[in-house]
Amino acid sequence: MNEMIEIGARSKEAQRILSRAGSAVIDKALRSAADALENNTEYILEENSKDIRAASASGMAEAMIDRLTLSGDRISSMASGLRHVAESESPLGRVLSGETRPNGLRIEKITVPIGVIAVIFEARPNVTADAAAICLKAGNSVILKGGKEAVNSNKAIASVMREAIAQAGLPEDCIILVENISRQAATDLMRLNGYVDLLIPRGGAGLIRSVVENATVPVIETGVGNCHVYIDAAADIDMAADIVVNAKASRVSVCNACESLLVHKDIAELALLAVGERLKEKGVEIMGDEAVCEILPYAKPASPEDWAKEYLDYKISVKVVESIDEAIEHIAKYGTGHSEAIVTDSYAAAEQFKAQVDAAAVYVNASTRFTDGGEFGFGAEIGISTQKLHARGPLGVAHMVSSKYVISGNGQIR
Repeated sequence: MNEMIEIGARSKEAQRILSRAGSAVIDKALRSAADALENNTEYILEENSKDIRAASASGMAEAMIDRLTLSGDRISSMASGLRHVAESESPLGRVLSGETRPNGLRIEKITVPIGVIAVIFEARPNVTADAAAICLKAGNSVILKGGKEAVNSNKAIASVMREAIAQAGLPEDCIILVENISRQAATDLMRLNGYVDLLIPRGGAGLIRSVVENATVPVIETGVGNCHVYIDAAADIDMAADIVVNAKASRVSVCNACESLLVHKDIAELALLAVGERLKEKGVEIMGDEAVCEILPYAKPASPEDWAKEYLDYKISVKVVESIDEAIEHIAKYGTGHSEAIVTDSYAAAEQFKAQVDAAAVYVNASTRFTDGGEFGFGAEIGISTQKLHARGPLGVAHMVSSKYVISGNGQIR
């Protein structure tokens, strides 16, 4: 714990300096970090290759290795994300509300940094750069705790960024990577009260559950995505097939991928034959209910656990439902509040789905894969919040602030 307290103290001190730096210095630091990532691509890829070799030797699933793997293009994308954050408007000092009271007091509510933000994440080295950029832009220092699978990649990215922001005039401790990969270090970070103002976990259900159960600092839950696509009776089948295949198979290891498909009984045979064949071509294994298995002989019987499962793999659960009401009830029971979609040409069905489905993102005739900070115009993101406080959906720069009231008077007393 002493090690983590020392890290917390360094981060808190760095944040005090960062809060006085001004947006011009912060933006300069972010651009410098972006250039440094690209200039050190070979070094970062060399370190990443160590992680990939270790992951392959340990038997890690291919979909998870894809999350772990960096490339020149992915590093360029990380750098572009940093530049986009640098070019975006500062979220600090915005007046959210203001009024003058009858006694002459002027009361304004303005945005301010949260302070020290900790991010615990799994095998996604790009999160190191994205999280650091978003936190810095909003005046927050960041403590990063990555998984052991990406330890070499994370060290490389963090060291490159720390050096770059220091050369630009910010304390290098505005970004601190916890290099201790033990579970105890993660637990200590979750309980770093007095130093950490907000903790954001980004990973699978196990990580989220561990943080929620063990943290004593404020937490935003992110990421777990048992996302559904519902094909309504009034759906265009070709559109539905395109959407489902994209949502499931374009990248199976991400939290906005479709994990469950619901199909109205009136369109079930035509829709399942069209969608099923295309999923089969992509190598997706279908876990279906009795009706699905009768229509698709290559489908396997689904277990009760399949309806709640976030596969992050080439698997999908498929169920035939009697009505849109049953589809909505199924989503309410098994969904994780991430992203849900309906495919329909019915205005009434679309309106009912939008009104009654409770999720961070609700789609009509579009793929769930769009739930992403970049696609929403936020630039880089820390994760997708699946809770309702303090923010919901993609967490971009604008969400990494708190607020305070500033009251101006001319001698008023009470």
